Amino acid sequence: MQGPLAGRTIGLLSPWASRLGGGVFEAVVAHSEMLREAGARVHVFALADRHSEEDRGRFHPDTIVHTVAGRGPGAIGYAPTLIDTMLSAPLDLLHLHGIWQYASYAGQRWAAKTGRPYVISPHGMLDPWIVARGKAKKAAARLVYERRSWKRASVLHALTGSEAADIAREAGRRDSIVIPNAGPAPGPMPTEGRAPAIGYIGRIHPKKNIAALVEAWHRLDGEGRLPSDARLTIAGWGAEEDVAALKSLLKKGSDTAQFVGPVFGAEKERILHGSRFIALPSHSEGLPMAMLEAWAVPTPTIMTTNCNLPEGFAAGAALDCGVAVDTIAATLYRALTMDDSAWLAMAGAARDLMEGAFSAATVRARWSDAYLELIEA
Repeated sequence: MQGPLAGRTIGLLSPWASRLGGGVFEAVVAHSEMLREAGARVHVFALADRHSEEDRGRFHPDTIVHTVAGRGPGAIGYAPTLIDTMLSAPLDLLHLHGIWQYASYAGQRWAAKTGRPYVISPHGMLDPWIVARGKAKKAAARLVYERRSWKRASVLHALTGSEAADIAREAGRRDSIVIPNAGPAPGPMPTEGRAPAIGYIGRIHPKKNIAALVEAWHRLDGEGRLPSDARLTIAGWGAEEDVAALKSLLKKGSDTAQFVGPVFGAEKERILHGSRFIALPSHSEGLPMAMLEAWAVPTPTIMTTNCNLPEGFAAGAALDCGVAVDTIAATLYRALTMDDSAWLAMAGAARDLMEGAFSAATVRARWSDAYLELIEA
């Protein structure tokens, strides 16, 4: 395939090549396709897990996916053959997606042995909310491999200006490049409003603040302030204890709110297209792909400033719900009772965003320039 990266071979390294990686996995899938369209040969390196073979089909057939066996605790992600597997591929550059696992050590060892460019995308994992959790594990990771990995990197990549500040504070690197994730191509503009349905698609995890979303929904329902046909659909995956806690919370309210488990393909599209808003009341994000996927439909979003997408608020494509039950409830009520003309204006603003700064063409050109500058230096 012709393009600015024709003849170049790029490696994408991540602890996950499956749905277990959540938004990072979605970003790697999108990044691999973007690089392929720019003419590059793409190799993906990750640990094998219970979904990696099934999810291999998410990558283009021309993308070479290497999954290697892990050993020991999954939270560390040790894989004894990972470094040699990467060294055997004719890479011009290696790009690590996600930190705090053995992949960081493997990436910096590859860079030390080859002398070739090494890029790190933390994907929001240096956010203060994340850094404050699991402090002992992160202190050990810093000491054993993260500091060396950050120092060895040719450049660190931030999804937003806010993340660049996090990188400067935690890694001491003030030379980050800031490039957002690319979203899907925008779909046709709707011609009428939608039913009062709210959707959530993503990981079931405390940082996503789903419990506050459900409690806000229950409050509106109990006060009789929900439209008669209002529905809240929560789709996703997570640790057993987090999913169990969500199910227990949902049982305390009516069946207007439901958990449907993980969704992909047509099932995911049905939620995106059938929702009036997609919600993400998160405590911490890098740059959430779910919001870009929603805007591309186009579906407006309910989210927090922690999603690092101020463009959505500025353009009128998103409502700021905050993280408290009170503010989430107020925002849900506003979203569900908004008239169709106002909702269509928000949908149009969402679509416009996906044709601009977050379009695949714009982001692809920026990454092509960045990679070539590093490779040719």
